[in-house]
Amino acid sequence: MPVKSYYELLDLPSTASSDEIKKAFRQQIARYHPDKVQHLGKEFQEMAADRAAELTEAYRILSNEQQRAEYDRTFGGSPSAAPAPGATQPPTPSSTTSPQGSRNIKPEQEMPWNAPPTQGAFHEERASRDDYLRKATLNRFQHAVEAVASYDEASMRGFDLALVPKSKMFGRSKNPRLLGRYVSLVDGPAVADAMTQAGKWSPEEICVFLLGTALAPASELAGAIAEQRRKNRVKVTLIPVDARDWSSYMPNDAPDIAKNLLARLKRGT
Repeated sequence: MPVKSYYELLDLPSTASSDEIKKAFRQQIARYHPDKVQHLGKEFQEMAADRAAELTEAYRILSNEQQRAEYDRTFGGSPSAAPAPGATQPPTPSSTTSPQGSRNIKPEQEMPWNAPPTQGAFHEERASRDDYLRKATLNRFQHAVEAVASYDEASMRGFDLALVPKSKMFGRSKNPRLLGRYVSLVDGPAVADAMTQAGKWSPEEICVFLLGTALAPASELAGAIAEQRRKNRVKVTLIPVDARDWSSYMPNDAPDIAKNLLARLKRGT
């Protein structure tokens, strides 16, 4: 897997200003704050701390004018040439005093929380950490479903989870079919694809949970959902869910099972 440059870690162009670097760092590292991942267990908390350390190292270099200039000269922001966070960096001046003699603010003084120091070549573990997050999120979601309703597992291409209500002895369950998909970013295109694919599954009511660690603005999600509802002949309810804290954009007409499920996930029980 190619190593990301420090600019790519912060999702910035190499021409980003100091204010843009600071803003991007704060937005990115907030996703891995201990309060955001405490519900996912110790193993994931450690992985989140590692990711935070990567971001911290990138910010430390790019927020320092001299170190950033040295980084750009040496690596040019190229993913293939950039070092992994925690790897040995080219020598840079260690003084915190500017040529004019004024004190510079240390990057860590501006950090929203104290991330641990970098340890090793995190880029080699990035894929496994992301896979662990996906599995941990889906596992917790499925356990919550089992706690609030009776469902049987099924399969639906393109979805991580497909569940159908268990048949009752005297009649059918009123609960809808459930689909779950984990994506890195819940945005308009992700909504459109999930609802389009879900509409092919069954003529029965379907509730889709689109789980991600980053969500597009509410207006973008609402517009995409409204457009797909107009197109779908089958009633498909899609609920964007922030897997970091289980907050969601719950439509007013969402089925009770969806409301109960998300409430349980937010309680952490």
